[in-house]
Amino acid sequence: MKISRNYALHILVGIELLMLVSCSSGTKTNSPPTSDQTTQSNESGFVVTVLKVIDGDTVDIKLDGQTERVRLIGVNTPETKHPTKPIECFGPEASAYMTQLLPKGTDVRIERDEEARDRYGRMLLYLYRNSDNLFINLDLISRGYGTPMSIEPNTFHRNDFVHAAALAEATNVGLWQACR
Repeated sequence: MKISRNYALHILVGIELLMLVSCSSGTKTNSPPTSDQTTQSNESGFVVTVLKVIDGDTVDIKLDGQTERVRLIGVNTPETKHPTKPIECFGPEASAYMTQLLPKGTDVRIERDEEARDRYGRMLLYLYRNSDNLFINLDLISRGYGTPMSIEPNTFHRNDFVHAAALAEATNVGLWQACR
C-alpha cells in the first residue's frame, strides 16, 4: 500500500504532538492570587468557569465571585478587537475556534507562571479544559490558530510552543495556510 507523503507527514505530526503533550517539560503549580468557593482547588491547579471568550487568546473567567480577564501565556492569535488595528488574517477563525473550545460555562484548570498580570491588569495563565485536560494554549498553536509569543519571565512552556508552531507551519495548517 502506497501512502502519500502529505498523509505520512500528518501522521508523524500527530504522533509528535501526542508525545509533546505527554512528555511536556513539566507543569507549574503556582497558585492564582486568591481562591474561595467559586474556585475549587485540585491537586494540580485551580478550577474556574469560563464566562466569555473575548478573542482567540483572551477569555473572561469567574474567580472569587469576580470576573477576571485572562490573557493566555505564550500564544498570540491574530487581532480581531484591537482598538487601533484592523482585523488580521485568520483572527475571526481563531476567535471562533476558541469559542468552540471554551463555550460559556466550561470549567478550566488554571496555572500561573512567574508573572501574574500584564500591564493591562489581565491575569496571565495557562488553561487546561477540565473535562479532558486539553492544554488550550498549546492546542491553539499546534492547530495553527496562533503563534508563540514569549515574554519573560513567563516562559515555562516556550519550547513546547515553538515546537508546536514549527509542526503547524510544516504541515501548512490554520494561519500558516491562509495567511501566506
